[in-house]
Amino acid sequence: MAEKKDYYEVLGVPRGADSGELKRAYRRLAMELHPDRNPNNPEAEARFKEASEAYQVLCDPERRASYDRFGHAGPGGGFGGTGFNDIGDIFSAFSDIFGDVFRGGGGPRGAGRGSDIETRLSISFAEAAVGVTKEVKIRRRAPCATCRGSGAQPGSTPETCQQCGGRGQVMHSQGFLMISTTCPICRGEGKIVRTPCTECEGTGIDHQEDTLQIAIPAGVDDGSTLRLMGRGEAAARGGRPGNLYVILRVEPDPRFERDGADLHTEALVSFPQLALGDKITVPTIDGESELELPAGTQPGDTLMLRGKGMPRLEDRGTGDIVVHVKLQVPTSLTPEEEEHLRAYAAAGGQRVNAQKSGGFFRRKKKK
Repeated sequence: MAEKKDYYEVLGVPRGADSGELKRAYRRLAMELHPDRNPNNPEAEARFKEASEAYQVLCDPERRASYDRFGHAGPGGGFGGTGFNDIGDIFSAFSDIFGDVFRGGGGPRGAGRGSDIETRLSISFAEAAVGVTKEVKIRRRAPCATCRGSGAQPGSTPETCQQCGGRGQVMHSQGFLMISTTCPICRGEGKIVRTPCTECEGTGIDHQEDTLQIAIPAGVDDGSTLRLMGRGEAAARGGRPGNLYVILRVEPDPRFERDGADLHTEALVSFPQLALGDKITVPTIDGESELELPAGTQPGDTLMLRGKGMPRLEDRGTGDIVVHVKLQVPTSLTPEEEEHLRAYAAAGGQRVNAQKSGGFFRRKKKK
């Protein structure tokens, strides 16, 4: 039989760690080893149980003091087992931690929370730039209209579970430990329905299609996700509803390449425009804008339109439009154009600035 690891070593904390350090360490391990994130991984599940056992002992002052004094044996061998019958017991014992860490809430039983649901929504590039309200239809589990989510037939009410006193958890001893597990009578709900609702058969939930108005803020990007608290599926018998996650698809704009809040675009210009300078027209989100092209601009240079990009979320300003200058060489010339171009070349127009053209060779020579 493998020797059990030191609990402090399992959690990765010093022996003098306070309760806050213990909780943070366990949360970190729980996120890493949670079975939902490691399906069909026995090693991760074993480490998950090991970390849960360590935290259960060390977070209790009396058990921790006994462990510090006697080690794993404890009085009567109380620290000999994992302390949990299954993963569900771990979820029940530490539902406060799992409710914070995992989107789905505590655990498969006794969590008192409905499932999260997802839907996808497409918007145009222009709508993403200014924000928009969209209508979506979702089909979800909602509280039963007949019993109002209680699961009990109208005129009756659920009774408090006598086994757990309405807590949904029961305590039992395992050697030196006192273990909290899901109540087997009410299955963690704390109440028992003696006369179930005939409409929902005692579940407290029904299926319905809802139409929701979704307010989409300006500046969202493709793949952004909006969370609507409490708009997911209802939980059985009046529990807390889950959340609705809206995954956005922002249609691309062929004029732009997006980089966060900045937009990149190309401006095709001629050689005379580059050499002499000019005013050019460039696209923006809401139309076109004039931009000064300085004389002597080189192909590949970039110009900026400040504050003309996409809004940043949470009112953190606006991005820029980055204009990439690209030389457009004509594929054919009229006789007059060719005559003028040859005259320009004969006048010295074929000269190249050695400071700009010879950089590569100068660098090679210096090496």
